Amino acid sequence: MPVLVDDAVYDFATFEEILPATVTITRTSQEDFKSRQLIVWVDGVRIATLLWGHSITRELQPGPHRLRISNTLYRKTVDFTVRTGEQVFFEAISHMGPGSIFMILLLGVGPLYMTVKRMN
Repeated sequence: MPVLVDDAVYDFATFEEILPATVTITRTSQEDFKSRQLIVWVDGVRIATLLWGHSITRELQPGPHRLRISNTLYRKTVDFTVRTGEQVFFEAISHMGPGSIFMILLLGVGPLYMTVKRMN
């Protein structure tokens, strides 16, 4: 029996409805300082401690969510909404800011700032 286009579109729409919604947080940017851990929370629940080169994926219920990432000095909070079957990607970057290099050279430590970018 031949497959009709309408059937294929219906099957795909049905398949998308059963797929879980997910969020992926990655720390793979070459801009990253590649030191210190990043602590990741979704909806107030700690889900990971990311080192450079790592990523984490979690299934979510469709709807609004809050992502919070901290490098223990600075933190960023991002509110986002995910639909059924949608995959949301974020890139977390811990980087030096203005004056950080001078503090590191002078004191041996300096502040690392946070950037969180939505990738899609």
